[in-house]
Amino acid sequence: MLNNYLTSKDIKRLDLNSDYLGISTLQLMENAGKSLATEITSRFKSESSILVLAGTGRNGGDGMVSARHLASLGYNVSTWLIGSESNIKDEAVKCNWQTIRRMKSSIDTRIITDSTQLENIDVDVVIDALLGVGFRDKLRQPILEAARVLNKSKSFIISVDVPTGFDADNGEVDSDVVKANLTITFHNQKYGFAKGKEYLGDIKIVSIGIPPEAEIYVGPGDVETCLGERSTYSKKGDFGRLLVIGGSEVYTGAPALVGLAALRAGADLVYVAAPEKTAEAISTISPNLITIKMSGKHFNQSNLVELENIIRKADAVVLGPGVGLHKESSRATRSLIKRLQELKKPTLIDADALKFLTASIGKMNFPVILTPHAGEFESLTSRKVSNELENRILEVKKIAKQTNAIVLLKGTVDTISDGSRVRLNFTGNPGMTVGGTGDILSGIIASLIAQRCNPFESAIAGAFINGAAGDFAYEKKGFHLLSTDLLDEIPRIMIAPMSHRDVKFLGC
Repeated sequence: MLNNYLTSKDIKRLDLNSDYLGISTLQLMENAGKSLATEITSRFKSESSILVLAGTGRNGGDGMVSARHLASLGYNVSTWLIGSESNIKDEAVKCNWQTIRRMKSSIDTRIITDSTQLENIDVDVVIDALLGVGFRDKLRQPILEAARVLNKSKSFIISVDVPTGFDADNGEVDSDVVKANLTITFHNQKYGFAKGKEYLGDIKIVSIGIPPEAEIYVGPGDVETCLGERSTYSKKGDFGRLLVIGGSEVYTGAPALVGLAALRAGADLVYVAAPEKTAEAISTISPNLITIKMSGKHFNQSNLVELENIIRKADAVVLGPGVGLHKESSRATRSLIKRLQELKKPTLIDADALKFLTASIGKMNFPVILTPHAGEFESLTSRKVSNELENRILEVKKIAKQTNAIVLLKGTVDTISDGSRVRLNFTGNPGMTVGGTGDILSGIIASLIAQRCNPFESAIAGAFINGAAGDFAYEKKGFHLLSTDLLDEIPRIMIAPMSHRDVKFLGC
């Protein structure tokens, strides 16, 4: 079920996830425009004159679709494109603009690139499709003048999704915000509606075919909305310092895989803290990892003092990969978790460190992600994990609420919960049973957290990226893949939003 109130980020996520499920942007735009036209026909007779003021983005595309439907029903329709045709970047908007431009007998179209070209509006109804939920800050020409002219008119104003000049996230408005008589909003109400009701007029919520699975199943939208933009003036460390604590005389690869995956996922600096000989081995695996040599053969209490400064410096911590099951490591892990809690340091606990926890760990009062597989989950909860997805959902949600942690139960379908929300990830394949893919997952998630992405969003995006990287690797190697094969596939998922054409949806 979709959220009751949506942010602009939610809308972007749902649109991309719908595309991943097979509902294209063009189809959603068609549904939105048809809904607009239906609402207008229920209120106004076909003799009514209607003007669509369309911007060059998707909000404008919705208005263009409505113009086509209204024209087909006999309405007197005009459409003004406010902005240059060259500014139309979205293919769905281009398609709809080219369509109504060809409808020369039924739709009067104009292109207005300069505010001086605008004239007084004298029609029965104006569809405000200039700017949607992407608006921030201030209106600029020629849209600014279009908003001013519109507000001076005596027309009935219908705004598409939000009035032009209205910030959907916080309700703040430009001084020339369009004052709508009716706002037809899609999916659901926006967060800003609670603050800026006087600009919205009546509110009509319409469904445009966003499937509930776009909210429940993790998709490319969750990846895209988790990533931050990089400023030209960014410097080393701005996008995350990650500390990985693990490794033992047996397991040298696990912490290295975590670190390499974190770097591939965009972290700037990765420190791997391991017992001295293990750290020396890790340093030969890749020069990209900064190794910290801890005293002793295993992770132990004295290491906590050695790591204090780097823990403070790190933006996130991964605890557990390959750390071993020694008693002294168990005591050190518990002590470290207490210290991380004192510092409120975002932490991902995985692998051997999970085995040191029990169902009696109580509530974690700092940002924690637990990433158990079925066996580790059973040791945490003292009960066998159900094979039924609905039961797994309930079990994960229960332990997440009990521990106040984000829990990602790895499996054929990854189940992620923060105790209230639950998301399901269907990417991945049986070839990923090979050792090390869980370490790749930990590295990706922790990297996103270190880059300031919300921990829950990092967990769900990381699950998708890890599984999709495994699916791309499977296309090349079949079931003969290695965990290291996933590393080079990570950027392929993160560079640009993917549609259902790029990654096969395997959940059906």
